[in-house]
Amino acid sequence: MRLIVMGSGGVGKSAFTGRYVTPSVWNPKYDPTIEELKNKTIKHEGKALQLEILDTAGQEQYSSLRESFIKTGHGFILVFSIVDDQTLEDLKKIVNLIKTSNPNKDIPLVVVGNKSDLSDERAVMEDEAMKFAQDFGAEYIEASALNNENVNEAFNLLIAKVLQSDGSIGFGSGSGSVMGAGEKTPEVVLPQMPQQRKAAAKKQQGCNIL
Repeated sequence: MRLIVMGSGGVGKSAFTGRYVTPSVWNPKYDPTIEELKNKTIKHEGKALQLEILDTAGQEQYSSLRESFIKTGHGFILVFSIVDDQTLEDLKKIVNLIKTSNPNKDIPLVVVGNKSDLSDERAVMEDEAMKFAQDFGAEYIEASALNNENVNEAFNLLIAKVLQSDGSIGFGSGSGSVMGAGEKTPEVVLPQMPQQRKAAAKKQQGCNIL
C-alpha cells in the first residue's frame, strides 16, 4: 500500500512521517526534503500489511516530480500547521492536483492539522479545518509530531479508508515479521468508517430480532 504525505514546506511532514515509522526517534532539525520513501509493516486481522510511505517536498520547484508520485498513491495524508493559515490554503492546490492526476476519483484523503502542541498560537480553528476537509470528502484530525499525539491514529484512519475502497491492497502472505528486525509486528486495530459502523449496527439489530 502506497501512502503519500503532502503539504507546504515547514509544516512537519518529515517529522510526522518519521514518528509513525520509528516512534521513538525525534529529529527537531528541519531539512527541506526532496522525497523520501519509508517502509513499514503492520499486522491487521492476522495478516501482514506492507506500507510504502512517501514523504514529499513542499517546495514548488519539485512539483513535477511530486505529480509523478501522486498518480501511484493509494491514499494521501495532507498536512498543514495549525499556527499558519496559509498552509491550510496551500492544500487546495494539492487536493486539486491529486484529483486531476490520480485515476481514483474517490481517492482516500486525511487532512492533518499538525503542531497541536502550539494550540495557544493557533491561527486555524478546528471547525474551519474540519469543514475544509469535509468539502473534499476527507477526514480531519489534529496531531502533534513533537509529542507523538494522534500520529498513529491519522495513519490508521487513512489505512482504514484505503482498505474500505479495496481490501486487497498491500497484504502479503507473511506472518507479520518486520523484515530484518526479527520481531513480530503488533496487531493494529483500524477505526471503522461510517459505512462499516452502519453495517455493524444493522447486523446487531438483526441479531436482536432473532
